[in-house]
Amino acid sequence: MSKLLSSLKLSVKPEKTSENPTLKKREKLLTKLSQQLAMAQSHVAGETYTVFREKWQKNAETGVQEKVQIPRKVSPWYYLRNNQYFFEVRYGNKPLELSKGNHAIEVGEKEKLVPTIETVIEAVVAGEVDDLLNKVVSNLSKKK
Repeated sequence: MSKLLSSLKLSVKPEKTSENPTLKKREKLLTKLSQQLAMAQSHVAGETYTVFREKWQKNAETGVQEKVQIPRKVSPWYYLRNNQYFFEVRYGNKPLELSKGNHAIEVGEKEKLVPTIETVIEAVVAGEVDDLLNKVVSNLSKKK
């Protein structure tokens, strides 16, 4: 092996998420939670948050295909009731039942939204919600 390649840290190829369905569900939830975190940070700062998706569109003047960014509507998982904020962890547009009969997390003040979402992200990374994800996914597939 050359000197250049030996200076790099080599490792085994990581497992594909498609081979492990639990990891795939966890990554999907983490993507949505990071989006909710960014939305909450903007909300606390008093700014607007916009998510864009890319789409190929034909330019009317030149007739050439161009990639354009189109704003996409993303609903927040947090809401205000009785001067308190609540946060729901959702998967497949269904709230996860975090404990028996409890779907929402009581956050309190607006400033506590970001640390609460960060705690939920840590719990998902640690695998604490894998059983809940599997239960919700099995219920979603039964309804089809």
